Amino acid sequence: MAAQCLARQGYFSIILAGGETPRELYRQLRYIATDWRYWHIYFSDERCLPVGNLQRNDTMAATTWLNYVAIPHAQIHSVPARTNVNTEAADYAAILQHAPGFDLALLGLGEDGHTASLFPGGEADEHSMALAVAVTDAPKLPTRRVSMSPRCLSSSSAVWFIVRGSNKRKALEAWLGGAPLPPQAIKPHTGVDIFTDVDLEGNFTGS
Repeated sequence: MAAQCLARQGYFSIILAGGETPRELYRQLRYIATDWRYWHIYFSDERCLPVGNLQRNDTMAATTWLNYVAIPHAQIHSVPARTNVNTEAADYAAILQHAPGFDLALLGLGEDGHTASLFPGGEADEHSMALAVAVTDAPKLPTRRVSMSPRCLSSSSAVWFIVRGSNKRKALEAWLGGAPLPPQAIKPHTGVDIFTDVDLEGNFTGS
């Protein structure tokens, strides 16, 4: 996909998932043949912690992948670290407003059915016009986070969910069965692709 986008439009813009699931994927991406100078990196969500904190998603991406390739620093668009989560969300929304477009969004799925930092019963409003949302009461630490909104994630040309581990089976089956979980609010015009090692029970038509 990156090669096609580079040939067609001169850049490749990708939204990265956080958490543990994509860590090995990011390590492998160091070795692909591509022109890193024209990649743009965005983050689906971020924990409200100081720059460089090991729990930040951009730190994980940097130490496993981005520090090893020649993407210009100005094209790695991290969520700004601020003392106020609402300010962080507003500042990140301003960055996202100037994005050239998103070619690919990588997302995960939590055991509770969350994706990015959109948690069940929280900020996953597909009708909101916001690009980024402040999360103040995430059910897992740290409780303050910034997440791309469903609208923003849905604007990506492709959305890939990477779901690994048998502990995700119930959440994945619930989502595919129509439960009102946050992934239901992410609706790119091409639909989503799910890559999983989970052994699913039942028949699903997909999302």
